Amino acid sequence: MVHSIHPRTIQEIKEKADIVEVISEHIVLKKKGKEFVGICPFHDDTKPSMTVSPSKQFYYCFSCGAGGNSIKFLMEFTRANFSDVVLSLAKKNNINVENFEGPQLEAYKKQLSRKEELYKILRVTKNWFTSQLNNSLGVEAMKYLKSKRNLNNKIIDNFELGFAPNSWNDLFNYLSKVEKFPIDLILSSGLAISKDNSDKIYDRFRNRLIVPIHDMQGRVVAFGGRSLDGQEPKYLNSPESEIFEKGKMLFAFEKASSSIRKRDKAIIVEGYFDVISLHSKGITNSVASLGTALNKYQISQLCRCTDNKNIILNFDSDNAGILATKRVINEVESLSLHDQINLKILQIRDFKDPDEFLNSHTPEDYFNLIDNSSFWIDWEIDQIFKDKDLTKSEIFQSVISSLVKLLSKLPQSSIRTHYLQKVSERLSKGQARLAIQFEQDLRNQVKGFRWHGRSKKFEQPNEISRREKNESEIIFYYLHCPDLRLFIRDEFLKREINFFNTNYIQNLWEIISKIEQNNLGLNYLDDLKKPNSQILQKEFSAINLISLLPDYLALNNHQSSNKINIFINPNELFLTLLSNPKDNLLGTLSLLEKYNSLKRCRHLIESWGSQRLKTLENCISILIDNSSGPSNTSKEIDDLFKDLNSDAIKFQELYYLERQHINFLDKQRCGNFIAN
Repeated sequence: MVHSIHPRTIQEIKEKADIVEVISEHIVLKKKGKEFVGICPFHDDTKPSMTVSPSKQFYYCFSCGAGGNSIKFLMEFTRANFSDVVLSLAKKNNINVENFEGPQLEAYKKQLSRKEELYKILRVTKNWFTSQLNNSLGVEAMKYLKSKRNLNNKIIDNFELGFAPNSWNDLFNYLSKVEKFPIDLILSSGLAISKDNSDKIYDRFRNRLIVPIHDMQGRVVAFGGRSLDGQEPKYLNSPESEIFEKGKMLFAFEKASSSIRKRDKAIIVEGYFDVISLHSKGITNSVASLGTALNKYQISQLCRCTDNKNIILNFDSDNAGILATKRVINEVESLSLHDQINLKILQIRDFKDPDEFLNSHTPEDYFNLIDNSSFWIDWEIDQIFKDKDLTKSEIFQSVISSLVKLLSKLPQSSIRTHYLQKVSERLSKGQARLAIQFEQDLRNQVKGFRWHGRSKKFEQPNEISRREKNESEIIFYYLHCPDLRLFIRDEFLKREINFFNTNYIQNLWEIISKIEQNNLGLNYLDDLKKPNSQILQKEFSAINLISLLPDYLALNNHQSSNKINIFINPNELFLTLLSNPKDNLLGTLSLLEKYNSLKRCRHLIESWGSQRLKTLENCISILIDNSSGPSNTSKEIDDLFKDLNSDAIKFQELYYLERQHINFLDKQRCGNFIAN
């Protein structure tokens, strides 16, 4: 039986196999500007004529014309067949290889055919929307584009903008009766909606400006629509489909990629009309996400186009824009902390968004702002200080706590030192001596904070398997006890359980969160805490994760799909947990929190033990040397002892506080917990 490698595997290899690494294993490559050059192995070459582009993931020889991606290079260099090269690259890059056989291959061919039909119906629809914009029905829409958005005909045509008339089923009638597309295909494309599974079908987009969304091949895969009459939502996107996945798309990326390479910078703004306005003014290296928080996949796609991984976020300067910026930082800060991207933030003062700024400034002015934008850590520090009255003790302490939490994330001591000095000068308001004291105090606090759950150094081997078991129980409860989901989320916040230590369980947790987000919206966790959120809470509990999770894993994460069965079809041991779920869950949560506390205790013991203590004799000797008489009281000795050994005493006090907390957790776990 003939086996075939699944296209998903081939695509993953193309994304993960770095062409510079692949080719440099066989020929010597030297960096030349943004590219690499080497002697071409495919003809008699005496000087470097082969260029390898890491941003394009492509090689080309200017002498013999050989060129292609990493797979093609290995096929020609090693004389191996396609399958052998793909399997070799998959093994090297730890990629799970999917195969499918005869019946599956036929099904895949049908799927490809269906996708081509979807591309066709969207292409036809795009032309129809364009025609509506340019006839009498689209007069007001065109007026909006030209008068309010200041767009000319060239940019309107370039982005293929259109208009959906204010009718219930004009588009559906055109597609079904004129173009003769099957109804099921029209519904699958997301262009029309069937109400309550009845025969009544109506257009999704009505009285909206239409913006086509393209993939990197320039094919229309979805549409965005802006309301023209105050209809909510203001911006509406096509639903996800077989050819459209929001989390893997960036608006205008296909248009911006060459400019991003040229300028070595990718600018990310909030909405597609922001992008269109920027492109109309020559800022052609700008893109936007599609109503979802920017994720690591989208960032990695942008990084392919910028050698120095320069990513600039330029969201609106209002509260919503600030919150959106923080969400992106939270998603990708680990990449920045490990120098995988250079993330900067631009929020333009006194202007709502970049479009408003460019109405009264030149593109050069904007690019100057981009070049001088803040590194994300500097921006976070500014946000911590923003509008804070440091003369009030509780606000001052809150600022200090936020600074310690932020600076403790920095992995390199030299960078921490730089920012410790910077914030200390800001806190001291220019008083040099006070700045030194602030820096030392902050340094000690950061040193004490950096243990928290990030290092496995303080985890004992026997805890790893027990922790995996307890983390598995949490996932089991979350799937099988929907009424406890909000309780679990709240407990995680209260107990500062920020992640699972077991990789595949953390991966499942992230996928569960994504499914919930797809069903309830980006900010559903915040919305669940609001008053009168009972309806949303019911919808939250009603999500059938047991049904949705396996399908989602099969399509998106095959490495974790084989781990899900124990949660979906539990054994008898798991089933016994359901007899008294909430009490059992409290015990499991207490154990997870205890593991973190035990790690903290070990860290504090090590930090405590590393201090060189001053003895009472040292203190008495110092007092004698510094005094004019023999009257050294026990209080003076005690005060000096505490002052000289303040760090060791602090670690000692924290250790005993942590031990008390562990005792509390043990009581809670054993059922003796009494709620306050």
